[in-house]
Amino acid sequence: MGRTILGMLVGVVVAIAVIAAVEALGHNVWPPPVGLDPTDPANEAAFAAFIAGMPFAAKLLILVAWVLGTFIGALAAAKLARHQTAAALLVALVVLSGVVGMIMKVPHPTWLSVAGVLLPIPAALLAVRLVYRRTTLPRVS
Repeated sequence: MGRTILGMLVGVVVAIAVIAAVEALGHNVWPPPVGLDPTDPANEAAFAAFIAGMPFAAKLLILVAWVLGTFIGALAAAKLARHQTAAALLVALVVLSGVVGMIMKVPHPTWLSVAGVLLPIPAALLAVRLVYRRTTLPRVS
């Protein structure tokens, strides 16, 4: 049980770090307006306008951040945890809750919202499958 909890914690931290890194890369390419604080409720309208005005590639990079963060976080969780699927799915659910929270806070394009809700769990299950396959392959002598 200790390894599974450790895997879950590490997986969530890794997922958040990957998402933040990919989104930071996007902010370097498509910087937000100076002074825009997305955590300030008074700036919600400005933040929504910023999201609406982003180019397609920037929105696609957001989706990549969510899915890649889930995948790498779930991979880390599954490698450490004894209960690989449970650990990876917890990472996916944490990312999913963040995605839903962001979608509820600021309107996103429908395709981004749908993909952001549908892709984290399959990404986590793919990570588990890769870890499981690697740990169960027969050794060739």
